[in-house]
Amino acid sequence: MAQRRLAIDKFFLFIKGLSMGAANKVPGVSGGTVAFVADFYEELIYSLQKINSKAFKLLINGRFKSFFYYINASFLIFIFGGSTFSYFSVSLLLDFLLRHYQLYVWSVFFGMIVGSIYYVSKQFKDWRFKNLIAILIGISIGIFISVLDPATENDNLLFVFLCGIVGVSGMTLPGLSGSFIVMLMGNYVLLLVDSVNMLSKTLTEIVSGNFSFVDNPIRIHYLKIIGSFTAGSAFGLVVTSHILGYVLKHWHQFVTALIIGFISGSLGTVWPFKKAIYKIVNGAVAIDVNGNKIVQDYHRYLPNLQQQETWYAFLFILLGILLLLFLEWYGRKNIKNI
Repeated sequence: MAQRRLAIDKFFLFIKGLSMGAANKVPGVSGGTVAFVADFYEELIYSLQKINSKAFKLLINGRFKSFFYYINASFLIFIFGGSTFSYFSVSLLLDFLLRHYQLYVWSVFFGMIVGSIYYVSKQFKDWRFKNLIAILIGISIGIFISVLDPATENDNLLFVFLCGIVGVSGMTLPGLSGSFIVMLMGNYVLLLVDSVNMLSKTLTEIVSGNFSFVDNPIRIHYLKIIGSFTAGSAFGLVVTSHILGYVLKHWHQFVTALIIGFISGSLGTVWPFKKAIYKIVNGAVAIDVNGNKIVQDYHRYLPNLQQQETWYAFLFILLGILLLLFLEWYGRKNIKNI
């Protein structure tokens, strides 16, 4: 019975990591929101906080078992394993759906964020004035970020490393989309589309015994880019987790209120009724390595109630709300009854 429960718990952790990774890939959607609503946000922060000097001493001294338990490695492996796997599976499906059913996909995301605001607010009990101010601050920052204009692409490895540090905020700060921040920095396509596709292609070739990529300077350049981005993300995860761990310990309610504001402010970013503005290079629409048009920004508009697709979008928003609440309820009920 205990082994069955452990196996199911690990399965749920992997699925949660899968969901968080898929959310991190979509500009405007925060993986941290998934972690917060799925009730593993604080464990994620405190586990990452354990990656410190004491952990390295255990590792250097060969106390691997103590190191494993100290950093809660089992939890981190399944969460980040699911998150990484999503970049080569669920994220590819999301890319396809966003290209062909953009309005309905954004409607589902919008509904899920509305559902998460309801869920988080229901759990929050401290509505004092200072916490209301924190909510307003969070909303203001979220709205401000959503109206910024994207920068141009920059493949300098130091800048890419910085993108990793900043972009990982989507995992550690609910409501703040790391991929959207990377888009604002001009490197969304470079880091989360082209480089990931190049890495996937390279790994496939390695498995098949083909190492010809080592003589391809373009492929090596992309691998350096994804390596710098990954290193920056890992560094950012550890550093921000230490900061957030301290903040959560001393100002838990205030931070929770700020998170509610962040999530609410992010609604503007995932507003489903918008049209893509494509990146133009030398008078033509730019495309990525897969031949897809590169989105530079979005033009948002009010829904036309006379169009049938608008009402379908409303149904998908409702579906997103119900899906979020169902997953949260089912996850809690299933684990509780094991």
